[in-house]
Amino acid sequence: MKPAYKLDRIDVKILAVLQRNGRITNVELADAVNLSPSPCLMRVKKLQQAGYISGYSAQIDLARLGSTMTVFTEFTLKNHRQIDFARFQEALEKIDSCVECHLVSGGYDYLVKFVTSGIDDYQSIVEGLIDREVGVDMYFSFVVLKTPFARQHIDLTRLFSDLD
Repeated sequence: MKPAYKLDRIDVKILAVLQRNGRITNVELADAVNLSPSPCLMRVKKLQQAGYISGYSAQIDLARLGSTMTVFTEFTLKNHRQIDFARFQEALEKIDSCVECHLVSGGYDYLVKFVTSGIDDYQSIVEGLIDREVGVDMYFSFVVLKTPFARQHIDLTRLFSDLD
């Protein structure tokens, strides 16, 4: 196993800039983090190899494509054995409309985010989960009426300000 790549402040700055603009050129990135282009490119490659950068993608404006519905769903499972959690998670991973799945503490087991084409699509998904008997005891649905804002990036330099 490879030793972990130890991040420093410059690495975090590189990640922060790439998070906001994955299409930035290496020269622009190097300038933004006060490095020359060659060492900057070497750091980016090391960050990719170490798994800190898992990929690059375009952010799509779904509203421009057509009508969608976002639903957050709380799921409580009947049983709480490891196999029950694994079976439920495996079922969710097969649902393309499931875009986030969080195992949480508190009054329910999972908080799941679905983006569907509408209420009928969502209901079909939930009924499919119930029919497949993947361990759902209860679920509560919260339809998103409006999203005033959704951040696409996290302030990495604030979160990891204690790095060398």
